[in-house]
Amino acid sequence: MQTDQPAPKPIGALMTKIYAGVAVAAVAALLGGSAYWVYSNQSGDQFAQCRGGQVAGGAIGGPFELVNQLGATVTDADVITKPTLIYFGYTFCPDVCPLDNTRNAEAVDILEEMGVDATPVFISIDPARDTVEVMADYAEIMHPKMIALTGSEAQVKAASLAYKTYYKKQDAEDEYYLVDHSTFTYLMLPNVGFADFFKREVTPDQMAERVACFVGAS
Repeated sequence: MQTDQPAPKPIGALMTKIYAGVAVAAVAALLGGSAYWVYSNQSGDQFAQCRGGQVAGGAIGGPFELVNQLGATVTDADVITKPTLIYFGYTFCPDVCPLDNTRNAEAVDILEEMGVDATPVFISIDPARDTVEVMADYAEIMHPKMIALTGSEAQVKAASLAYKTYYKKQDAEDEYYLVDHSTFTYLMLPNVGFADFFKREVTPDQMAERVACFVGAS
């Protein structure tokens, strides 16, 4: 019985197409990697050797006005006077924030041993509970150099938008709510601005090494 179905293509032809597709993908990946290498090494980026595998941009960071743990209103210019590690979180955070802030504090201590003076900064995204007094206690526990910042809802939101961070309060019927939030730490340099960011898996030693690299290249 004859059918109208087309005859099956030879396996060799199918394999040729597969190999061709793989080759195209490999070439695309190679070109992409080459483009990144060229950008990082030939674009005049003075910090190319310090980056953690991604090209940083200048769109992160900007002016903010918040209240520090002493009750004084400060701006970004008051806070970022030396290499600064900025982290957004909240004091009621049960696990992520204390671990990340401790990591940042340890990196600051390692940097001090390397001769680099850096500042750990903690910006609350939960100003309703994170009063000046609460932030003062938190900073005292975390690190003597820590600058802990809070403010009004509008001030905190403006700072979060400047740094492209995310946070959202979870629904709760009492004051024991949690807040979803992003967990990057941002390296800011005076007269430079945003230099790089660090993910949670970066160790204190790795963070200190990269910060020292940026300082040395600036």
